[in-house]
Amino acid sequence: QVQLVESGGGLVQAGGSLRLSCAASGRTFRGYAMGWFRQPPGKEREFVAGIDRSGGSTYYADSVKGRFTISRDNAKNTVYLQMSSLKPEDTAVYYCAADSYYRVSFVAGEYDYWGQGTQVTVSS
Repeated sequence: QVQLVESGGGLVQAGGSLRLSCAASGRTFRGYAMGWFRQPPGKEREFVAGIDRSGGSTYYADSVKGRFTISRDNAKNTVYLQMSSLKPEDTAVYYCAADSYYRVSFVAGEYDYWGQGTQVTVSS
């Protein structure tokens, strides 16, 4: 069982930055690939970024590539999403998720555990 708690969301102007954190409970954090997803108002949940168990491989949606960076600290049981050059279209509830499979999945349904989400609002 893994419990995930996101933090760091908020209101920011376009062009600004935010760093989201996701703290995981349990001793097996390093056994999970981690992903960040987001759900804009009235839209489906979508993949944003993913990182493998060791942190050696990262993956990004085209819409955030070059602006967002995912990282993890297995000693702290935490995964991060550094978001820069934010745009109004980045406004969404952001979720972190854990997947026991060794590869990073881009599909929300393949993740085993989810956080409660944190709101990110980017004003124009």
